[in-house]
Amino acid sequence: MKNEKSANSGHVESVDRIEPTRLETIPPELSDVMAELAANSAKLGSAFHPKTAANLAALVRIMNSYYSNLIEGHNTRPRDIERALSGEFDKDGERRNLQAEAASHVRVQAEIDRMAAEGALPEPASSAFIQWLHREFYRDAPSDALKVSGGGRKFMMEPGEWRSNPQYDVAVGRHLPPSSDRVAAFMDRFAERYRFEPLGMAARILSIPASHHRLSYIHPFPDGNGRVARLMSHAMAHKAGVGAYGLWSISRGLARGLDSRGDYKRMMDHADMPRLGDLDGRGNLSQRALTDFMLWFLRVCLDQVTFMSGLFELNALARRLRVFVERSDTLKPEAARLLEEALIRGELERGDVPRITGLPERTARRVFNDVVATGLLASTTPKGPVSLRFPVETLDFLFPRLFPET
Repeated sequence: MKNEKSANSGHVESVDRIEPTRLETIPPELSDVMAELAANSAKLGSAFHPKTAANLAALVRIMNSYYSNLIEGHNTRPRDIERALSGEFDKDGERRNLQAEAASHVRVQAEIDRMAAEGALPEPASSAFIQWLHREFYRDAPSDALKVSGGGRKFMMEPGEWRSNPQYDVAVGRHLPPSSDRVAAFMDRFAERYRFEPLGMAARILSIPASHHRLSYIHPFPDGNGRVARLMSHAMAHKAGVGAYGLWSISRGLARGLDSRGDYKRMMDHADMPRLGDLDGRGNLSQRALTDFMLWFLRVCLDQVTFMSGLFELNALARRLRVFVERSDTLKPEAARLLEEALIRGELERGDVPRITGLPERTARRVFNDVVATGLLASTTPKGPVSLRFPVETLDFLFPRLFPET
């Protein structure tokens, strides 16, 4: 691909370079995986009391941040992310920066989940929203995290601002993104083609993988494009009706792939392929390669929904909570009743503890305090109702294979 202007013709690089952005016809295999994704995500989203689902979604945000970091080549442990969220950072500068990035990802995704729950999520492909994602992600970033260098160039990135200077132009592997002074025009075309408002559910689902690649292809920011693309895809899943209240996330699937961890990079490169003859669509890029990427991406989504459905299955989770209590050196057997009640009902009043445990009030209070000390039950106020929480220390047992790399 050439830069904005050809040295011979002076031709201005056209925004049609990212076409096709959508598919003219939907292959049966894409229709099948879309239908399965919609059905399975709806089932996952309805499995829990909203309060329990919200607390599980908080766990998923840590998981998503962990795997998004892993894609960038950074292994930030879940415990370090949890510490960063509570304001406790490592003294080592590099590890501190990685913790800050992970915490930022969790914070931005939490805001996306909140807006989705309130029906206030804006158009996820709009320029304003994508710039907001980038600006919010880097809002509290130290100056070191904003320094971009490579190819003999060094500059400070401005959060939320498109590439707009030739010094920001850079090759991404074998791919040369659009020139900086054409990024705004490309993003206008992007927003137009992936606007959800006129689209039905199927077209919205199909837009998730297509826009994920095309945003990365445009590479609108000097840095942070991958993180923004994954957060945008998360927002799109909500807006398309397959977000399941934040109980699954794409980053784990992209980091792991279907066959190997190299799948994501390989499939993104594949979708960069130029059109291969008259039978390969009518755009600049290969329609066949885009279809391959979309099918792979949606299969990854379905794989993650299936995995989280098994991990979060109500009876299985209740059973793991009971076994956790049985193996604990500090919890009494009656503690399991409190945890199961919170799991099913979403929250429980402190005054109900004696009834739930079947113990005298003083003994029941001790059992309750022991559970609270583990972090498995917590409240937003000192005397308010408590709900089930999932501290990092319990994850290996309660949610096996959630963080296998650790």
